Amino acid sequence: MAAPLRCLALSLAAACCVPLTACACLSGQCVELAGERYVVEVADDAEERGRGLMFRDAMDENHGMLFIHEREEPRAYWMKNTRIALDILYFDDDLTLVSQQRNVPPCSLGDRCPPYPSAAPARYVLELNAGQAAKLGLENSARLKLGHGIEPAR
Repeated sequence: MAAPLRCLALSLAAACCVPLTACACLSGQCVELAGERYVVEVADDAEERGRGLMFRDAMDENHGMLFIHEREEPRAYWMKNTRIALDILYFDDDLTLVSQQRNVPPCSLGDRCPPYPSAAPARYVLELNAGQAAKLGLENSARLKLGHGIEPAR
């Protein structure tokens, strides 16, 4: 292939890739944390928050669940009937990371599963596959960005 055509082909290929990364969120809702985008399921009512990620055997890479509460207050999550290890990340009203519980193991003990509390009041809780917080090098004070269509509970 001639050099100008090869450059055109590479330019077109590169241009086509940009929308594909953005498209990852078109089929769902997204959040961004430390420059990484995650497709999330939103749990913004009591029933959805109560069910959470129970009884799931896996969660796709770069996916998570975002829990939205009506107000900021101390939180404690547990792993009742959760089969996958998770990072549990707590964010305040301003979407600032205030507490982390990393590599929380699955629990099949029902109501005897231990709680994993936040170290400070939180309104948003993001559950990601275990190891993501370490991979991102997350430190408290990191900011969570909500994607289009994700609204705080009222």
